[in-house]
Amino acid sequence: MFAARRKTPPIRSLIGEGTVIRGPISFCEGLRIDGEIEGDVLGDAALPSIVVVGPKARVHGRVKAGHVIIGGEVVGPVESDVLVELQPTARVTGTIRYESLEMHPGSVVDGELRPLKNAERPALKLATSNGI
Repeated sequence: MFAARRKTPPIRSLIGEGTVIRGPISFCEGLRIDGEIEGDVLGDAALPSIVVVGPKARVHGRVKAGHVIIGGEVVGPVESDVLVELQPTARVTGTIRYESLEMHPGSVVDGELRPLKNAERPALKLATSNGI
């Protein structure tokens, strides 16, 4: 069961505390946010990706990656096709769509929690497109 899990990609980019970025961000592999983003944060859909929203970070926009870890504030929809982790300091305003969800006591969600439907799950997409 554990061998089937994808290897977590390395975090290669950092948006530091005190930094404000206005506009969308696209990344591959790993991104850690400790500053503020006013725009969408989107991992490369073709590769495994991870985004970490640190405890002091704020994102106002859509967040989409394979693995999403939230410790700060996100105002906007969140989507993950692997795992969403909501740490005790997480504050999310918006819909969270996920394959798996880990929600720690103290985290706050003002919105909907919606699991991905079977047709939206990556493993099933691949199996279906290969005729399996």
